[in-house]
Amino acid sequence: MEHRSRMYLATAATVGIFLLVQMGALALVQPFDAAGYQAVENPDDPTNSFVYLAAILVATGVMLLAFKLDLTWVIRGLIVFSSSLVSLYVFSILIPPVVTTTIGGSAVNVLPFVAAGLLGILLLAYPEWYVIDAVGIVMGAGAAGLFGISFGLLPAIVLLSALAIYDAISVYGTEHMLTLAEGVMDIKVPVILIIPLTLSYSFLAEDAGDGVTEDDEETDESEDDGSRDAFFIGLGDAVMPTVMVASAAVFAPAPMFNLGVLTLNLPALTSLIGTLLGLLVLMFMVMKGRPHAGLPLLNGGAIGGYLLGALVSGISLVQAVGLASYL
Repeated sequence: MEHRSRMYLATAATVGIFLLVQMGALALVQPFDAAGYQAVENPDDPTNSFVYLAAILVATGVMLLAFKLDLTWVIRGLIVFSSSLVSLYVFSILIPPVVTTTIGGSAVNVLPFVAAGLLGILLLAYPEWYVIDAVGIVMGAGAAGLFGISFGLLPAIVLLSALAIYDAISVYGTEHMLTLAEGVMDIKVPVILIIPLTLSYSFLAEDAGDGVTEDDEETDESEDDGSRDAFFIGLGDAVMPTVMVASAAVFAPAPMFNLGVLTLNLPALTSLIGTLLGLLVLMFMVMKGRPHAGLPLLNGGAIGGYLLGALVSGISLVQAVGLASYL
């Protein structure tokens, strides 16, 4: 009974982390857009989705090869650098230009660079679970916000659908994501989120393979017998469906309203709710103690929730899926 209660608390904590990533992304999309951080020239071009999917496949292959050749230090360095870079975008929005310097005739805000650099050093020096989770939330919100302003409605739907299919194949079919998960657990980088089930849990003391999750799946090898010490969920499981939430907030032609400190529309809100419902189903399945692909449920919930909110808002289905300009 006590272990079951701890698992429910961990589930609630996981939902809380997802909410932080989602709300962070929603808070960042407008400042990111105003700052010109859009990553593509035409966010409505669906070919952007296939380019990004190809990049994921290449990156997955490179990482698997690096682990096979025992070059894990290269992967760890690249991921820590990427974490610092994405965090720099976030800090550049959040930290006012209190300290500036002039580079090339332009004033540069210094403190975001300092904060991002310290974050990278902390990841290298002390990657305990709460450090990885904190960095993951910042990185996840930043990445989802950047992708949200860069992928219009159709590209976002295409991307999330393709990744959900790929995730299912790579977990239940080829199982290469499980191999990749074992590798990233060992190098202790923020491509996973860690939710402890005990107060004494230490990720630094965790042996690789005790429980693993990759950026598009959630899994734990132990059965539900009380032996599990933590939930592990991939950061991509939080980021990818949030791309749909952020894209809906930016591109869906629905009235905006205030929800506390956030400004969003109904399609974005229902996409957020759909993601969380998918997460709850996923967590229920994971409690049974076997690997599961996260994105089919999470992306499916995000897309389904978005479409429901769009239709309720009076947006036609053709407009909602981003096909109006092609007809």
